[in-house]
This record gives sequence, C-alpha cells and structure tokens, in this order.
Amino acid sequence: MIPHCDTDYLERRNEIGPKLVIVMVGLPARGKSYISHKLRRFLSWMGFRTKIFNVGNRRRVADAGATTHDATFFDPNNARARELREQVALDTLEELISWLKSGGKVAIHDATNSTRVRRYALIHRVSQEPNISFMFMESICTDPIILETNIRMKLNSPDYRNMDPEMAIADFKARTHNYEKAYEPLGDVEEQLDVSYVKVFNVGKKSIAYNVRGYLMSQCVFFLGNMHIADRVIYLTRHGESEYNREGKIGGDPPLTDQGRQFAAALARFAQERHPIAPACPEKSKADSTFGGGGGGQLQLWTSKLRRTVETAQFFDEQYEVTTMRFLNEIYSGLCEGMTYDDIEKVYPEEYRTRQANKLIGRYPGGENYMDVIERLRPVVVELERLSTDVLIITHNVVMRTLLAYFTGMDLLEMTLLDVPLHTVYCLKPKPYGVEIVKYRWNKETDGFCEWDRLQGREYGSRVNLV
Repeated sequence: MIPHCDTDYLERRNEIGPKLVIVMVGLPARGKSYISHKLRRFLSWMGFRTKIFNVGNRRRVADAGATTHDATFFDPNNARARELREQVALDTLEELISWLKSGGKVAIHDATNSTRVRRYALIHRVSQEPNISFMFMESICTDPIILETNIRMKLNSPDYRNMDPEMAIADFKARTHNYEKAYEPLGDVEEQLDVSYVKVFNVGKKSIAYNVRGYLMSQCVFFLGNMHIADRVIYLTRHGESEYNREGKIGGDPPLTDQGRQFAAALARFAQERHPIAPACPEKSKADSTFGGGGGGQLQLWTSKLRRTVETAQFFDEQYEVTTMRFLNEIYSGLCEGMTYDDIEKVYPEEYRTRQANKLIGRYPGGENYMDVIERLRPVVVELERLSTDVLIITHNVVMRTLLAYFTGMDLLEMTLLDVPLHTVYCLKPKPYGVEIVKYRWNKETDGFCEWDRLQGREYGSRVNLV
C-alpha cells in the first residue's frame, strides 16, 4: 500500500520547537534591513512562516504630519521624540507577538534598538510569552565603501522623499551621529544575562555568536556566516531536450536527443563567450577546496549526476572544471520513474489526484515531494550565497523552480506552477535590494541565444513574474 501524502506537513514543520523573535541592533545604514530580508527569504523558502516588522514604517504612520523626522527627532536629548520612538518600538513588538500567536514562526523586529533600556524592555515583554525564544542580532559595519553605498540607498527612504540628495545625506549623517551618542553595543552585559545574540561584521565578513540554541537560531547563524554583497552572476538552465522529454515521460536517466545536443553545443558557446578561459594568474590559482570546487575568477560549472545534464556540459572546453552533485538531481519520481502522466493517473489515481491538488507536499509513490527537494538543496543555496565567482548550473525542472523561488522570494505554492521551459538560460544578478533576471532563449534556426525578457525585483525578496 502506497502511503498518502501528509497534508499537515507544513503545519507540523512550524509547530516543532519554540517560535523565534529576532531583534535587530545597530546604527543606521549598517545593513540591518538587508540582513533581515535575507533571513526572511531563506527561512520562508525552508517552509517557516517568517515576517519582518519594521519600526520605522510604524513610526512614520504613528506620527504622520505631527513632527518632521529630521536629525533632531533622533537626538537622545529630545525627550518627546525619544518617548514616541520607544512607544512605537513596543507597539511594533505587540503586533509581532500577535502575529506569532496567530500561526507565525519567526518574527524579525527591524529597528536600531541601540540602547540597553530599549532592549531590556523588549526582553521583558517577550519573556512573558510561553514557547517563544529570543535572539539579538547586531549588524556592525566599518567598511567605508559599504557604508557610503548604504547611505546612498537611504535616499529612497520615505523620510527623504522629494528632498535634495545632498541635503538628505547630510541630514542622515547627522541622524547617525545622534544615534552614536547613545549607542550601546551588545557584549558583556548580555552575556551576564545569558541572552542569545549574534554580531555580524561587514555583512558576513565575521560573526560572533553567544548562547545560540536550537535549530532555528543555528540555521540563522550558519546562513549569516556565508552571505556577502560581492557582484556575481548565477546562470540557471535545464538540460537539453532528452529522449524522455520527447516521449512525455518523467524521471529516469535518458540521454539527450539530437536537438538536446545542439542546444548543449550552443550553451557552451554562450557561456564561453562571456567567460573565456583566463590566463594563469598566481593570486587566483589557489583552488577553493570547499563545497562547489573551482575558485578564482573562472566560471564554475555545476551539473546533476544524471546523464542528460552531464551530456549538456560535454561541449565545454576541458579547462572548465565540471562539478557533478546529487543535490541537483531532478525530483525522484519513485515508482513513477519512466512513466507518462497519463500512465501515473491510471496506475496510481489517488496519489495522482493528491499530488495535483498540492504539489508542494504531494509525494510521488515511493519518491520525493517539493519539500524534500528544498531540504536537499539547502547546502546548494548556502554555497551560492557564499560564492563570489560566477557559476552556471545545469539542472532540471523542479530544481530550477525551487532555486528561482529562493532568489525571487516567490511563494512556495506558486513555485510549483512556475513554467521553466527547456533551452532557456536565466541570468541572475543578486543585488542588495533584490535580484535582476535576464532570460535568454535558444533559437534552433539561428543556433544562438537572444534576450527574451528582463526582470527586476525592486525590493528585498520581492516577487518577479517569471512566466
């Protein structure tokens, strides 16, 4: 008897262990919101209900029109403004707690939270709630280039809308100076209180963790230790057309068709034109021995272990090192390997209907579901966050959907319906505030690639229409 899919899978995933409140700490323009949104996207992709609660947004609504929120509003000696800011922070926390009680799993309190008085008030309130753990996350940035970039981004803030850019920057720097007057970093006092915290330096260059306990906290710390903001390009494509694609069958390990091999040759030309083999360079010759292989400035090339992706990489110059990994294999169809969808509906009608109703948790008989694929792709995603070099990944339909969902912040249920055609290359450029995507489609007649669509996520984790 084939077991039915567990429709309560995601519910149970969010019930295991305590809920988590992450309280951001740090001066303005130190990357707190960037880190918050990266964490939200990662945890949401793993199936945990995660939400950011931004104190600045509530502050602007709470005091709309009553006060000009220029630098003087953030002066620690401005008693009225200080009282308002403290109240708004606590009101935001109340909203956050209500959301956790209604089914949320991880809530991020995004604010400066730069004084111990503020932080003690937040701790005291959360400690009154059962089954909610608590962690501070301080973002520290001393890199002048990153700081200048972050400050320039602040020109998009509602506080500086329609203001002269130079005046806005001057006011923001004055605001930061006011915060610095009262700023108290995390450290010995928090350790005496046995409070969990993480300090992140220069957007992932270094991390210090104290009293990190439990699965969720550990995942956050692990993820933060691998992120960076260096420019790089991630190319994603499915393999060339296989014999099973032509026959309408799923799974298996079929070879490419003649058309699939033609695409493979064109793909190699496409990639090598953009990433020619560089001459030997002493400072870049040291291989990266960690997961993923390669290193230096050369394009990395990853495929699954299955024949159709390995064959798609066969036309690359031998100087391009190809790394094959089982993580990138297509979703395992179990007893349905090598069958058509019509065959599956006839042989396993109940399992077919269950999976059609919810592909995220609907499992092939004896095989995988999408959540299984997400779980095995987690090391790949972390490695892609760590890499500072460009990489081309040749993989499969479900894996493509899953990786695109991660980088765009797409809802997991929408992910399962995403159309990812054969012979199309997705060029992803992660940015501090989202991801730029350019799609290239192979033209069989011209045997070349042309730009098909150009998309951009304008905010952290914003959705991009990939269809």
